[in-house]
Amino acid sequence: MSIQEILTGGGGVLVVVMTLVQFAPVKVNPWSWLGRMIGRAINADVSKRLDEIEKKLDGHITMDDRRMAESHRARILHFNNELLRDIDHTHEEFREVLSEIDDYEAYCDEHPDYPNNRAVLAIENIREVYKERLKKRDFLQESSAARKERET
Repeated sequence: MSIQEILTGGGGVLVVVMTLVQFAPVKVNPWSWLGRMIGRAINADVSKRLDEIEKKLDGHITMDDRRMAESHRARILHFNNELLRDIDHTHEEFREVLSEIDDYEAYCDEHPDYPNNRAVLAIENIREVYKERLKKRDFLQESSAARKERET
């Protein structure tokens, strides 16, 4: 079947009607719909593959976020352990761990199913010690690394 036969055999009328409907103020766009359908048919395999990749990526992001939260928690617990062993810290070290606490608590707030009971008391203790040190103004004045470097 040639183009001339299609146009004279009623196909031309169909093309004209679809074009008029496309430009009419009514929100029926047959050319756009037809283009989307053809595009979906052509790209079906690509779309399926992209969906699979997106699911894998979401899984990796979730796992990475959880690892980061566990890393924050480990640093918080380590810092609290040092406080319990009477190891002094500078004001800057306290601010760093308080930043870790903020990040950790933000993750916990966004993920209510994440088990948080291991760090709650450590966080509470760090904040209490920080408040005491702030009132007394008795933070360690320099880090031990800087002191060791100065001594050598």
